[in-house]
Amino acid sequence: MPSSAGSSRRSLLLGLGLGLSLTGLEVALPIPPSHASLVRFPADVLNNRYFLVRAGESYAESFGEPLTNPVWKTSERHGLSEFGKEQVLRGIIPELSKLGSCEDGSCWLWPSITQNSYQTAEVVAYVLGVGRSRIVPEYSFLDARGLGALERVRLDTALEAIAEGDSLDSNWRPPKGEDGTPHESAQDVLVRMRQMMSITETQYSGDDVIIISPDSDCLSVLQAAVLGVDLRQHRRYAFRSGEVRPLQLAAEAFDGRPMRFSCPDPPKCTQRAAPAPAPAPPQPPVPQQALVQNAGLLEDA
Repeated sequence: MPSSAGSSRRSLLLGLGLGLSLTGLEVALPIPPSHASLVRFPADVLNNRYFLVRAGESYAESFGEPLTNPVWKTSERHGLSEFGKEQVLRGIIPELSKLGSCEDGSCWLWPSITQNSYQTAEVVAYVLGVGRSRIVPEYSFLDARGLGALERVRLDTALEAIAEGDSLDSNWRPPKGEDGTPHESAQDVLVRMRQMMSITETQYSGDDVIIISPDSDCLSVLQAAVLGVDLRQHRRYAFRSGEVRPLQLAAEAFDGRPMRFSCPDPPKCTQRAAPAPAPAPPQPPVPQQALVQNAGLLEDA
């Protein structure tokens, strides 16, 4: 028979081991899963409040010159024109103040490194008392939409061609150029904007984030996607130089449930099946007199 002292020691060790294992379990359970992921559109709620700003006019824009090759982003030709500086001081800054953004300097400025965008951010930060540490330069996601071979024509002509192509297909791209200028579709722009929003949504919470883009398409594509609007219609939300708007949210959230649709010709099921044709309307009954006449004709034959 084991002694009472030995039993008590064994009970103590067993209890200590069980307590340690439960303690380890308790430590492991409260660790929350990571919520970092790509933002899904449409979106009815976001972690931050966003303000979309198109930078003041650049010298290139004032001359009607499309300049979307990334190698020109830091060129003086992309710097704020005199009119662009007025747009920042008399338009962007008063509008941001009216919307209640950057109160007490508590906001984040996300400009493209394209000169007119970054210069816009610097002026906004200086006037509104935002520290330079809160200017976060964006090196690629906020680049102006690449126009490809359309860089060889006037800016207004290029934008007309882009608008016409976008209205037909959100995957339409301008012709490819020979100097390496990107030729992007509206869907290509959306990929970049989704990546940028996923970073800000992961990095901040409950903050004001001011997105400063050198062109309109980055902003209009983002706004259309957040609302769940067909990207072929993103130009409904086009921005003028120096324009400011709060990002509007969708009325309904993204529906992540699996979609079901019929597949009449597998495996060719890339689109929803066309609805079944409507049944043919019933034919009116043949009068009895016509039946008698037809019968007489058959007998004569």
